Amino acid sequence: MDWIVLAPPIIAIVLALWTKEVYLSLLTGLWLGATILVGGNPLLGIRELLDQLVTVFEDPGNTRIIIFSLLVGGLIALVQGSGGVSGFINWAQKRGWGETRRSSELLAWGIGMVIFVESSITCLIVGAINRPLFDRLKIPREKLAFYCDVTSAPVCMMIPLNGWGAYVLGLLAAQGITEGSVGLLATALIFNFYAIAVILFSLAMAITGFRFGSMATAEIRAEETGAVLRPGATPLISEEIAALSPSDRSRHRAIDLLLPIGVMVATIFVGLYITGDGEIMQGSGSTSVLWAVFAAVGVAMFMYALPGSGNDGKALMTPVESMGLVLKGSSGLVGMVILVVFAFALGQVSRALEMGPYILSVVGTDWPTWWIPSLVFVVGSFISFTLGSSWTGFAILIPIALPLADGLDISPALMLGAVLSGGVFGDHASPLSDTSLIASMSAASDHVDHINTQLPYALAMGGVTIAGFLIAGLLS
Repeated sequence: MDWIVLAPPIIAIVLALWTKEVYLSLLTGLWLGATILVGGNPLLGIRELLDQLVTVFEDPGNTRIIIFSLLVGGLIALVQGSGGVSGFINWAQKRGWGETRRSSELLAWGIGMVIFVESSITCLIVGAINRPLFDRLKIPREKLAFYCDVTSAPVCMMIPLNGWGAYVLGLLAAQGITEGSVGLLATALIFNFYAIAVILFSLAMAITGFRFGSMATAEIRAEETGAVLRPGATPLISEEIAALSPSDRSRHRAIDLLLPIGVMVATIFVGLYITGDGEIMQGSGSTSVLWAVFAAVGVAMFMYALPGSGNDGKALMTPVESMGLVLKGSSGLVGMVILVVFAFALGQVSRALEMGPYILSVVGTDWPTWWIPSLVFVVGSFISFTLGSSWTGFAILIPIALPLADGLDISPALMLGAVLSGGVFGDHASPLSDTSLIASMSAASDHVDHINTQLPYALAMGGVTIAGFLIAGLLS
């Protein structure tokens, strides 16, 4: 019955995709995992479930992400209420940006490529800037959520001048690889086939308008009916916040959006520098994003309180009004935060059940050498998808894949690339991933709809990736 350790995350994911009720699905998987942990007693499982939820907050990184998620809602409400979003749209239209479907999708893709300092920040900025443009052009929210997601984890791993790069280098150091670790990571990025494939695929989609599967259905629905959301859909951010009207005193200035966003991006680098003791790649990503969104909210409140910031020569908003919007925006993200807590707790339970080592023990290593890189990718994808965490997949597989590469005379860069690809696939495709949740929130999309429309594209690129590793394995 060792296989039972796979049941909690798999049941949670299957139920979510089948019923479209993600809260109860995650809670069911979490209860099942907790029950297994305590020996099969369902009543003790309820107590363990509650303990696991409380334990989520014992990890400072988890707590920072939860607070960050609430503050993101406050920032969105502030820039919406200031008229900064509408001002940016007017500014962009004067320059010919976002007037067509192609230019809007290219803008979303391009912004995601430029903001590579932290995956959650990428999702937030792409969604905040592009949601009004997509809505005006009747492009479905699912499509925007896809661009938020596809330019987060894949881009952050391909341009690892951030916490992602620091984390992988730390895992390499734990394996005794210090000399040449940066060079090994740089070479491994050439073999990060999934990230490369999905980034190029999304660019081709933006340029050509190519579509298939459930995403095509969503786009046809939006084109024919004007409905950017599926009837009955539940956006992960309150629609009251997503469609918040600007203040009557708004001057509709793009700067009211761009300056807070710019402060947030700049603060990310400052935070990484400070927390890394002068080494940006050694900094704490969760600490930096919390500092960044807090700084952005503070700067926005200060800007809007300045005399002359409103159209009547007075302040755009009083501090009391700004704080009211922050609280209103944060309240609109309570549902999303609950999902994040559930996902974190399910990840804890899955690790306690030692799901990763069990998968590896089942798969074994008795395979032809040229199959090994593709096998590592598939196993890494499954682990990261079911746990909703690429970093957990990296931590489990790097200590196994690199010694295996050495023993079987396989290129270590190729094997590391397979590990990175598997982790990025899981982070990108899993409904339990924090970046997928934030992508749905930022785009104001139904989370299950986002996963349903994105998964066919992710699986297609996963198939391309497997073929790439088979070829690379044969040639190496």
